[in-house]
Parts: sequence; structure tokens; C-alpha cells
Amino acid sequence: MIRSEKTRPYLVAALRVVIVAAAYYGAARLGLLRQVTVHGAVVTPLWPPSGIALGCLLYLGMRALPGIAVGSLAAVAMLGGTVTLSTLAVAAGSTLAPVAAYLLLRRAGFHRELDRLRDGVALVFLGAMAAMVISATAGAGMLVVNGKLPASDFWSVWAAWWAGDVMGVLMVTPVLLVLRRVRMPRITDRWTEAGALLVVAVVGTVVATQSSLSMIYLVFPILVWAALRFQLAGSAPCALLVSVLAIVAGTDGVGPFAGHTIVEVMINLTVLNGAVALTALLLAAVVAEQQNIRHRIEHACEELAEVVDQLAPGRSAAAWPSRARDERGNR
Repeated sequence: MIRSEKTRPYLVAALRVVIVAAAYYGAARLGLLRQVTVHGAVVTPLWPPSGIALGCLLYLGMRALPGIAVGSLAAVAMLGGTVTLSTLAVAAGSTLAPVAAYLLLRRAGFHRELDRLRDGVALVFLGAMAAMVISATAGAGMLVVNGKLPASDFWSVWAAWWAGDVMGVLMVTPVLLVLRRVRMPRITDRWTEAGALLVVAVVGTVVATQSSLSMIYLVFPILVWAALRFQLAGSAPCALLVSVLAIVAGTDGVGPFAGHTIVEVMINLTVLNGAVALTALLLAAVVAEQQNIRHRIEHACEELAEVVDQLAPGRSAAAWPSRARDERGNR
């Protein structure tokens, strides 16, 4: 019994490393299903491991770091075939980027619930755009150092690498944060509306991304509906759905992406995914923040009513409901 109690923390730590590394590596395999080549460098419009790594750090703290490092090394080695100094440098950059994102978000007072506008802004500009500079610089830089990429093409590859990592954070991390609050659904939940949103999101996104009539703008009313009615729990999965289907259409060269070069497709996908992520995250955060403010005001009114009732028993109990009705009627 004593020995098992002593070894349990080590077993838990080892299991945590395995799970995080497996999630990172599995996400890398999924991301590479739609890989593209920019000036001979393999990049993806959406790199899910970046979002997986940041999500694990937000859940587990720095305890997730060993698993991220192992998963990153395995993913980079899968691409290169061998482990070299260059592989280690790229893996180190891919590991340090989400760590930097986590530290920046923690310094900014980030809430994992994403229930404030400042949380959405922090995730976009600190967790994604700023921190992912590290991984893009390490990856593109090592390609130049190894002679696999001309220095004149550095910025094109760097931008594509950076955009893929940024989209991974903006699309995957919010979904992981939503999963933290998953619970068993209740009978009183809005099943009909949720089902209608799911059907409209799938059908509308397929039409928007596959139609040759360039109707990609149809996805934004869907995102607005999801954010207004279901906040992050609705907007985050919808944004990920739009991003994935848009990437499929872009890499296949169909719909609004037909007839474009791969560089043009990457630019269009980056702009679209960025607009989708900003709409989904920031609108959901604004709605959640407004609801929290309303709940605090209602709670303050209830406390005030109790104080008035204590100071003037009998009077407030009769006056408060009528006054509340008058205020609601005025609104």
C-alpha cells in the first residue's frame, strides 16, 4: 500500500504525458490530411496541434509541457523521417509557442470560460497572433538554414506557417474550452433550436463552400445565430465546421476557390478563417458578458429588496413586485 501511494504520482504524470502527446500527434495527423506545399515547404491552412497544446496548458498548466514536447517531436519527426538538430529546433519552436501563449494569457487575466470581451481579444491577439510567431519563425528559419528554402521565399512560407498555427488556436482551443463545461442535457434545453441550428449550419456551410456562385458570406448569419443564442457552446463548433469545410473546398479547388493558385487559396482561407473566428469568439464573448452583467444586476436588486424588507417590513414586499412590473413595462 505504501509503495503504491508513492508510485501513483509518477504513474499519473506518465499517463498525462502519454495522453497529451497522443492528442498532439493525432491532431497533427488530421491536420496533414489537407497539407499544401508553398515553395517546397509543407504547411497546412489549419494546424490543430497548436490549439490542442494551448488547450492542454489552460487545463493542466505547465504539467502539460512534457507531453506537448514529446508530441511535437513525434509530429516533426513524422514529416522529416529522422530526428536531427533541425527537427529538434522546429519541435522546440512548436512547443514554446503554445507555452508563450499560455503565459501571455495568464498574465492578461484570461478566463477559460471566455465570458468577457477582453478574453476573446486576448485569445486572438496574444494567444494566437503574437505567440505563434515563435513556431513560424523556427520552422521557416530552419528550412532556410538547411538550404531547403531560398531566403527570398522565407516570408511567404513564414506567413503560411504562422496562419496555420493561428487558425489552430482560434478554431480548436475554444472547442476544448467548451468541452470542459459539457454536461448531460436536460429536457428543458432548447433541443428544437439546437437541432435546427445544426442542420442549417451543415447545409448552409456545404452550399457556401461548394457552390460556384461565391456564396461564402452565407456562413456569417449562421455564426451570429449560434453566438447570440448559444454563446461559445454554439459559435465555437460552428466556426470549426466552417473552417474545416472551407479548407476541404480550398485544397480541392472547388466552389469559390476554383481557378486560384495555392498561394491565393491560402490567402483566401486565412482571411475567411480569421473573419469567422473573430465573429464567433468576440460576439459570443460580448453576449456572455452582457448576460453576466444582467445576472449581477438582478442579484443586486434581490439583495436590495431584502435590505429594504428588513428596514421596513411589510412595505417593500408589497411595493417591490408592482415597481418591478412598472419597470418591465417601461422597458
